[in-house]
Amino acid sequence: MEIVNTLPETAWKDFVLRHPAGNIFHTPEMFAVFAAAKGHRPSLWATLDGDGVVQALLLPVQITLWEGPLRRLTSRAVVYGGVLGNPDPAGQAALKALLEAYTRRARRQVLFTELRNLSDTAPLQATLSACGFVYEGHLNYLVDLSGSPDDVMRNIGRRTRKHIRRALRKGVVTVKQAATLREVSACYALLQRTYAAARVPLADESLFRAAFEVLGPRGMVSFWLAYVDGEVAATSVELGYKDTLYGWYGGLDRTHARHNPGELLMWHVLKWGVEQGYRVYDFGGAGKPHEEYGVREFKAKFGGELVNFGRYTCTHQPFLLGLSRLGYQTLRRTKSLWK
Repeated sequence: MEIVNTLPETAWKDFVLRHPAGNIFHTPEMFAVFAAAKGHRPSLWATLDGDGVVQALLLPVQITLWEGPLRRLTSRAVVYGGVLGNPDPAGQAALKALLEAYTRRARRQVLFTELRNLSDTAPLQATLSACGFVYEGHLNYLVDLSGSPDDVMRNIGRRTRKHIRRALRKGVVTVKQAATLREVSACYALLQRTYAAARVPLADESLFRAAFEVLGPRGMVSFWLAYVDGEVAATSVELGYKDTLYGWYGGLDRTHARHNPGELLMWHVLKWGVEQGYRVYDFGGAGKPHEEYGVREFKAKFGGELVNFGRYTCTHQPFLLGLSRLGYQTLRRTKSLWK
């Protein structure tokens, strides 16, 4: 077996396309998006067998909030979409070798690495645990798009259906997809306000511009905007790959909440997904079990199946991670006092 940090694009694409758990975050296109985003540094790790065939794939994105002296305290790695490996003995051996090689390097670069799973990883759990990755539950909703738009509407909660139909009838909210970078910036402006209100860091606008420029021409991303009286009242960024539409980012201006722009926007996205031939809508996460998470209540309205694919975390620098968390909590409290 050989551990490599580059792959021919054709071999890379073929492995992801053929693997049942391969998703958009494993693609070369998404790698290029992260590579173009400020504060993001993706890397590729793969295991090849004796014939040069890919057996396992890991695509960590190193994310840094602040450069300079604080870099060591603000750098983490996120493996969006999780790791890809075959469940047979050869695949498990390849995955183990890959994770061992990666963690030896990562402990000098990031505080921790988090695997964000988008499918069931039970067959890989023993190998992941042996390599120092600890499992924690994390919920998500998956909406069935394989039927008609009417089928999707029927599965939506009764009260939410009423809100959607009323909004459609009144016509106060208009929904469209962004066609220009200027509209992408309008989307980002609302995301900034939404994340600031929640006191959660948001990726730099360069991530979204790169997604528009790299994924847009390939039909792998769509930016949605809901307007009320000419103002952006809700927004959503959707990724598409294989038969799945992925909710990536979303924002809402609560001053327009009485017009239900978020619910109407979500309905337009789901209806469009059915019309485009997608079979599943992935809501992109719904928080930890047994912990309050306001966005979960919104996502639960749309009739999806609640799943718990969880996440895995490997802590590389426990002491520095403790300092980092303490600093982050202090910063959030300080910002709250100044509001």
